[in-house]
Amino acid sequence: MGQFEVPHIPISEDQAVLNRISEKRTVWLAVGVVAGLCISYFWPHEPALAATNDRSAKFGLATVSVRDVTIAGVRESLDGVFVLDYLTGTLQGAVMSNKTGKFTHSYGRNLAADFKLQPGVTPQYAFVSGIVGLPSVRQVSYASGNIFVAELTSGMVHCYAFPWKESRGRVPKQLILLLDGFRFREAL
Repeated sequence: MGQFEVPHIPISEDQAVLNRISEKRTVWLAVGVVAGLCISYFWPHEPALAATNDRSAKFGLATVSVRDVTIAGVRESLDGVFVLDYLTGTLQGAVMSNKTGKFTHSYGRNLAADFKLQPGVTPQYAFVSGIVGLPSVRQVSYASGNIFVAELTSGMVHCYAFPWKESRGRVPKQLILLLDGFRFREAL
């Protein structure tokens, strides 16, 4: 034997079996990875959709879906942003055009009047957005999202909608529409 030769050590039968098992594990791991990739490619893709909202002591902010369509496999969505001023009871919002990067639509409504709040009463609002999907009525199309506002002292929840039509230029401020409401508790 030379200085750099490694002596030949015979492999036992047990060692040979362990080597074959190890090789099979590698093959099965590769098969599992390929199968997982194939399944994930062909499995229907569901987008994760979520509206966002935040609040402070004096106002709340929420995004509302304006348009969410899929054409020829391409999904196109657009959101508006709405602010509820808890001190004045006004709900205002705007939609930014995804073509110009400018706010083109604006909306507003006095919610204090809708909830019939008495002067001197401090309202307690909570609001979220949701999807109702109203049909077009008399050539007026509505956004796909709606705004739900609850007010504790009146014990009411109201649902609001707003008209939407694509526009490149500014549209005059529009009224947010009260659709319906229900009582969730007796008025305080």
